[in-house]
Amino acid sequence: QVQLVESGGGLVQAGDSLTLSCAASGRTFSSYTMGWFRQAPGKEREFVAAITWSGGRTYYADSVKGRFTISRDKAKNTVHLQMNGLKPEDTAVYYCAATTLQRYYSGTYYQYWGQGTQVTVSS
Repeated sequence: QVQLVESGGGLVQAGDSLTLSCAASGRTFSSYTMGWFRQAPGKEREFVAAITWSGGRTYYADSVKGRFTISRDKAKNTVHLQMNGLKPEDTAVYYCAATTLQRYYSGTYYQYWGQGTQVTVSS
């Protein structure tokens, strides 16, 4: 049974940094792409970033490019999302997800999801 458990959310001020973590368990993830998505109140879920587990290739949404960094720690089976220069519009519930498919940008193609962690950025 695959489990993804997010942590690291919280309340910060605009311009601050925060790092989210996703602990993955239940299988070998070498063939997976791990993604981060977010959903703000009243808005649709949106892609934030993704990383291929084996090669470490990364992908970012334009809205976070240059501010957020996704990484993975193979030894600890953990994926991180380092978020710098946070803005109020980054406020959302952030979800970790895993997929074996190539369409990393769409949540529709992810098979496993974590429970989410709240990030709130005050102005």
